[in-house]
Amino acid sequence: MAPMQPGASSLKEFAYDLPPDLIAQAPLAERTGSRLLHVHPDGWPEDLRIPNIVDLLQEGDLLVVNDTRVIPARLFGRKATGGKVEMLLERMVGERTARVQLRSSRSPGIGTDLTFDGGAQATVANRDGTFFILEFAEPLEPVLECHGHMPLPPYIERPDDAVDRERYQTVFSREPGAVAAPTAALHFDGALLGRLRDKGVGIETVTLHVGAGTFAPLRTEQLESGRLHAERIEVTEPVCVAAERAHAAGHRVVALGTTTMRALESAALETGSLAPFSGETTLFIRPGFDFRVVDALLTNFHLPESSLLMLVCAFAGTQSILAAYAHAVRHRYRFFSYGDAMFCYRQT
Repeated sequence: MAPMQPGASSLKEFAYDLPPDLIAQAPLAERTGSRLLHVHPDGWPEDLRIPNIVDLLQEGDLLVVNDTRVIPARLFGRKATGGKVEMLLERMVGERTARVQLRSSRSPGIGTDLTFDGGAQATVANRDGTFFILEFAEPLEPVLECHGHMPLPPYIERPDDAVDRERYQTVFSREPGAVAAPTAALHFDGALLGRLRDKGVGIETVTLHVGAGTFAPLRTEQLESGRLHAERIEVTEPVCVAAERAHAAGHRVVALGTTTMRALESAALETGSLAPFSGETTLFIRPGFDFRVVDALLTNFHLPESSLLMLVCAFAGTQSILAAYAHAVRHRYRFFSYGDAMFCYRQT
């Protein structure tokens, strides 16, 4: 069944009221210290803690995680005129070429020269919609590693610090390329993984490099086309085999985060069953989507009227999820990237 094509007005169905003080501004002292809202199949919300995930997963279940690694993708600099400029990498196009977002008092034109922290020189080579194409005078990756800042989301209203270098990465991070963390996995540490393995839960990885578009408001053309910003994914043979074996034995495939969900369901979309895939996905998961792979989802709480909230509602039911969000607000859960988490099931 193809995804539904709701109009722009349908965004109102995914709105909710969130007191600003519930937006987590920093990580807790321990990765596993967050709360976990267990949304039962009938919609009943149960207040748990992250370590209770060991009780919710069963022997033989397959937990699939995203091994993308966040790169320090934000640079600060100046234009030749002296005006300040802030760059957020969207993706590398080549060794010295980047597709970026730029913030400045006046939008720089093509041909504008920029100087970033550490003396890195770049020129605005072109525009691509709301993005800019920059050509650097030297390879960009070493510049970002030495002088880049962790790209904390805009709702975290503080500069990044040394703690973020470690805590805005997951314990699974291996493949550099993301400009935002797959945040559900921020709750896991080595000890929790050991408990899951001891219980007989399988763990496999996919890669989805989260792009800057994940924080952008949904545009009318995205709602009309049913396509989101493109993100690079890699789904390999081992995870496909493991998922097939889990299902064949009557066990569940559990996605750790919406990025993992998007990667798995994208890889299954063309053929109707999970198969290896390497490339880009523009999949927009919203109510009406026919899920083929994932049976349960661990995810953080998402922004109102966002594509990620629409994904979770498509998976577990809009009424149940919005009721769970209202419960989370009443019980003062912490929201968004450094906040608490939710465990829910595919609606039947």
